[in-house]
Amino acid sequence: MSATAVPSDLRARLAVILVFVILGCTQGSWMARIPAIRDQAGLDTARWGVVSSASAIGDLVALTLVTVLIGRVSTRLLCLSATGLVLLNAPVLAGASALPALVLGLAVWGLSATFLNTPVNALAVAVERAHGSPLMSRFHASFSCGVLAGGAIGTLAAAGGVPPGVQLAVSSTVLGVLLLVLGGRLPDEEIRTKQRRPLRRRFTPQLALLAAVAFLASFVEGAASQWSSVFTADYLDEGAALGAATYTCFTVAILVGRLVGDRFVARWGRRIFVQVSLLTVVLGAGVGLVHPGLPYALAGFTVVGLGLACVLPAVFALAGRQPEVPPGEAVSVITIGQWPGFLLAGPVVGLLAGATSLRLALASLAVAGLGAAVLTRRISMA
Repeated sequence: MSATAVPSDLRARLAVILVFVILGCTQGSWMARIPAIRDQAGLDTARWGVVSSASAIGDLVALTLVTVLIGRVSTRLLCLSATGLVLLNAPVLAGASALPALVLGLAVWGLSATFLNTPVNALAVAVERAHGSPLMSRFHASFSCGVLAGGAIGTLAAAGGVPPGVQLAVSSTVLGVLLLVLGGRLPDEEIRTKQRRPLRRRFTPQLALLAAVAFLASFVEGAASQWSSVFTADYLDEGAALGAATYTCFTVAILVGRLVGDRFVARWGRRIFVQVSLLTVVLGAGVGLVHPGLPYALAGFTVVGLGLACVLPAVFALAGRQPEVPPGEAVSVITIGQWPGFLLAGPVVGLLAGATSLRLALASLAVAGLGAAVLTRRISMA
């Protein structure tokens, strides 16, 4: 077992927020510069699609490592190590012009970002419990703010002709200095035993249930992220600009939902809040399905984003409060459940669209949201 010591509440919150911002800002900056990185590596769209899958190799390595190390090594040390690797790898990846360097950089990105997901959420749970009121949605909102900030910085850098490697080197340096200042304020975990809990013992009935909810919520997020713009641009034939606007509505709605979600958690409790959120996802998906057209697509994906915004933060918080398993190990179960949902969403919707139509394929969002809402009824509050 382990005990988590939380330093001054405000300083601990700022430190956890910074880690979420670092992960989001690095991801947003990288995503914004993909066209330039692809061009400097001399890849066409088809080859880029194959090469970009290298990050999945890193994801799998990360899931294995974090499953072994969490609960045996200080959670703060794991968090700081993964964050440092994210910052060090970002400019190397962005500046890669040779194919081997690009593949290696993508694999390391997948490893570091996926690995970081478990310790930072475990520490967020610790800070929230010490604070005594809901904070998880705001922590995840800081990630969303980081993504938007990184995307904006990347856009400005591209407009100014700044090479991707230079841009990421500057941002990593600034964020790294902030991490040196605040990193020591992260909660620490005193490991009291070296006995490792077998993975199968972590999957208690409640954690398996929460992992299933995380899988379905991640499926919805992955499908909406990858197909919302395509639905508007191609299926509705509204063009690329309005397709991008649909995706933007979805992402901004997630940010807004996370900024206000903790208030509703405090008022309703997490189980009811998650149920209402998932039913909101079903409503939003149904709007776009029943009424195909631009206004309904924009409104539908906005409602999906609002409903989806705080589901995963709430699931992480519920997992971290389960009495049978230490918080870090419990959060690792949710990470294992979450990852394949996002990974499978794009291909599954694509296959369904090929067999039927994209409109019908996106009905899977409503099905997944409804299934998760039903599962949530069986969650017991810790």
